[in-house]
Amino acid sequence: MASRVESGERSVIPNVLADRYASTPIVILFSEEHKFRLERDLWIAVMEGQAALGLDIPKIPKKAIAAYKAQRDNLDLDSIRRRELELRHDEKARLEEFNALAGYELAHLGMTSRDQSDNIEQMQIRNGLVIIRDRTVATLSRFARSALKNSELVYAGRTHLAPAQPSLIGKLFSDAGEELLLGFDRLEELIEKYPLRGLKGAMGTQTDQLQLFNGDIDKVEALEKRIARFLGFKNVLGSVGQIYPRSLDFEVVSTLYQLISGPRSLAFTLRLMAEKEQFTEGFKKGQVGSSAMPHKMNTRTLERVEGLSRVLKGYLAMAESVTGEQFYGGDVSDSSTRRVFIPDSFFATDGLFQSLLTVLDEGDFYPAVINAELKKYLPFLTTTRLLMAAVKNGVGRETAHEAIRDHSVAVALKMREEGQGDNDLLDRLSKDPRINMTREQLDKAIANPAEFVGNAPAQIAEFAKRVEGIVEKYPEAASYIPEPIL
Repeated sequence: MASRVESGERSVIPNVLADRYASTPIVILFSEEHKFRLERDLWIAVMEGQAALGLDIPKIPKKAIAAYKAQRDNLDLDSIRRRELELRHDEKARLEEFNALAGYELAHLGMTSRDQSDNIEQMQIRNGLVIIRDRTVATLSRFARSALKNSELVYAGRTHLAPAQPSLIGKLFSDAGEELLLGFDRLEELIEKYPLRGLKGAMGTQTDQLQLFNGDIDKVEALEKRIARFLGFKNVLGSVGQIYPRSLDFEVVSTLYQLISGPRSLAFTLRLMAEKEQFTEGFKKGQVGSSAMPHKMNTRTLERVEGLSRVLKGYLAMAESVTGEQFYGGDVSDSSTRRVFIPDSFFATDGLFQSLLTVLDEGDFYPAVINAELKKYLPFLTTTRLLMAAVKNGVGRETAHEAIRDHSVAVALKMREEGQGDNDLLDRLSKDPRINMTREQLDKAIANPAEFVGNAPAQIAEFAKRVEGIVEKYPEAASYIPEPIL
């Protein structure tokens, strides 16, 4: 039976993450065509380096390099795939194709497949990290903007999903932003230190390059440094086997996962607030919320943030699975796993940021609904202030605590049983001799909710100031506008 390639019936099934969620730059970066062109660039750079360092057997003439350069963009993916089907070796198939087009067999001298694939994949990874850094800067900028915009909007803060104390809507963004800053610092450090495997040969000993250069280690090292500069790397690993340590892949994916953790938490909080009609992620003209229920305006984009975070969590497990699995010089048992999780981790992360940035640009809060809930729960949220007010009025602390607890529990049960009835806690306390306070005194104790948010305004301001420094460093990234999302 003929293969799908031989019969010309090979169907192109898109990568869902790339096709549906990720932005254009990151999709291009990890596309097959772009990778193959990068590999050809590396082959050409190695040949140029070998010629410049005096390799004379075999001699690499300028016309040969020119011939390879002329064919750099002449990509026939079907032809390459047919070669691979016969050879069962992807790098050899691409090498033979390039040699045949150029009319020479001077590419890949002294190299092994991992000199080619690992180094190019690392270049893609590092460039992908830079794109994700820019998405992070854009998100931090939006977080700071939203934090400042909502730095006076008091809401009924929650812990354990239950009303706890008043806080500021802006602090939701500074809290998530603080976690994102931790990931951003780690990402910056990773980009700066991320090391290249280098030209190490089949077992990492560089023996084939040494043989080509007649044992001249200085020329071998000079060639490797030249290639590292060409690929844009400052650091090169010293001692490796056939492959670079796959724990480095785990560090990359775990950094991506740390980056999206704060945004993921915020997205879930905003979904909960949308359920209470306190927030909207935006609903454009013509948009449909449900095919069956026309009234619905679902938080579909925030739900997507949650979904993509789960996808990335799965890829983190895949990255962990190839860590510590190198035996002797290494093998290709990790190949199929890495072909999936490396590009897809970046697609998922970028897609998550595209989605969240869209919500941050289009979403907003409903202060009237937020204030109504605050008013409803305010007596509960300020019981510590009521307790201190009673103490200052001469009531014993434990006596006041018992009275406030008794009435708070009774009112909470009444409100639930009556379907969220009025909160009459202050009326009950004013009539309890244990408290010894009038209704007017109790009202005065909780008159200004803005006084109950503690140091939140300063925390928001400090977060925004830190982000301001990052924005000044990366102004173009901060102004990034996400691509239209499906």
